[in-house]
Amino acid sequence: MKRFTIAIIAALALASTVCAQNADDKLRRAEAIIQNYYVDNVDSDTLATEAIRAMLRTLDPHSAYTTPAETAEFTQPLDGKFSGIGIQFNMLDDTVYVIQPTAGGPSERVGILPGDRIVAANDTVIAGRKLTNRKVMGYLRGPKGTEVSLKVKRGDEFIDFDVVRDDIPIFSVDEVFMADPTTGYIRITRFAEETAQEVADALEKLSASGMKQLVIDLSDNGGGYLDAAVELASLFLPARTLVVSTNGRAIPPYKYRTRIAGPYQKLPLVIIANQYSASAAEIFTGAMQDWDRGLVVGRRTFGKGLVQRPFPFPDGSMMRLTVSRYYTPSGRCIQKHYEKGHSEDYQREVFLRLSAGELWDADSIARPDSLLFHTRNNERPVYGGGGIIPDVFVPADTSYYSTYYRDIVAKGVLNRTVIDYVDANRASLLQSYPTPDSFHSGFSVGEPLEQALIDAASAKEIEFNSEQWDRSRPLVNAILKGLVARDLYENGSYYRSVAPLNRDYRAAIDLINNRSRYNSLLQGDGEPSQDQ
Repeated sequence: MKRFTIAIIAALALASTVCAQNADDKLRRAEAIIQNYYVDNVDSDTLATEAIRAMLRTLDPHSAYTTPAETAEFTQPLDGKFSGIGIQFNMLDDTVYVIQPTAGGPSERVGILPGDRIVAANDTVIAGRKLTNRKVMGYLRGPKGTEVSLKVKRGDEFIDFDVVRDDIPIFSVDEVFMADPTTGYIRITRFAEETAQEVADALEKLSASGMKQLVIDLSDNGGGYLDAAVELASLFLPARTLVVSTNGRAIPPYKYRTRIAGPYQKLPLVIIANQYSASAAEIFTGAMQDWDRGLVVGRRTFGKGLVQRPFPFPDGSMMRLTVSRYYTPSGRCIQKHYEKGHSEDYQREVFLRLSAGELWDADSIARPDSLLFHTRNNERPVYGGGGIIPDVFVPADTSYYSTYYRDIVAKGVLNRTVIDYVDANRASLLQSYPTPDSFHSGFSVGEPLEQALIDAASAKEIEFNSEQWDRSRPLVNAILKGLVARDLYENGSYYRSVAPLNRDYRAAIDLINNRSRYNSLLQGDGEPSQDQ
């Protein structure tokens, strides 16, 4: 019987080898046939590139191939500096998908959102033309101060944006301020090489200002380097604490642990996350939740938990192949469900949450018993199935939204109005408000600035609508104030003006200041709740 089993195994191994050889022969034969008999000359590099990309499209949404030029530019949003419109994007099914606008960059200022599809730039169609990433960037990047007109598809709607190119901020910590006398606030926009150090510096600054508790905002954070998430977790956890583990078919399991004992292990912590928080942001959030180190406020995160390993080729090109999955310390898989070869459906899933009601009601999030896990210290119930489900759900907020607001943002009117206003009044503004603190406590948007905005919108053929103006006016004024502060002082001065109108921010501040509720949720004594 044993000999028979060995013979079967040997036969299967031989068959597998033969099948692999047959597949290799078939690919080589197909390439030779095309090269020898196709009606026109064919570039072998192009043929190989398209063959690799076609193979990867049958696998998962994150395996990808980049040419030598694309590979050289791949990490630039995390490591370098350039002038352009400020987005991270993927070419998916021959369309430019916005992964994330760069915080403080030109695209964010005009209202371009994750998931938007750029179909044209300056009347040049860039969708459906099989353009390389390098070609696309050639249309989007350019000298600082030049303008590019974009046509963007959002859902079934087309929106025109006028974007003024600028130097793209490369810092991962975008905002640092005291939300109240004891609560520090840090907004992290990406996980880059210096993220942990930037946060450590911010924590020192906040501690000197009286910080006793902390809110970390990871909303819209598309992720970045895994090591950055582990290093950040090291600030808040004991040494050698598990942060995330990986497991795959051909890659040995690996556990990533904190390297040092964190100096802020006892600091009360709330994390803000939403449906655009992904990858490294989910790793950090999941670790803090699983170790009962802090509470999560917002909406279920994106669910990007596939690990890509780079396989470079001699010509400088690279294949990034998914080799394993991320698992939180409790054992939850971060990756959401996907169908192989259906990348379009995968990207649309975030928008489908809207129609399914998940962005408005916590009860719309599936929590099957088969995906029930428990936190490591307090044994609170947490659920897998893709993404990190918050401890306190906060519905998405559209109370200030109107098409008039959308158009004045999309057409760059808000930003242009502020630029003109600050240029005309910079000296007097700095004399009246020499510091960001004095500005935020003393400056208010008056009727002249509002009227300048309305007039600028009319010049862009955006018809004034009084009902929509009244609805959006509080948010517009907050943005105007924030943009003035950013122009006068630094990028970190913007969100301080807008934050009080953000429902996620208010829920986080209310939670961390209600110590009884905070402790009850952290100990698992209360059910996960929903803020209105």
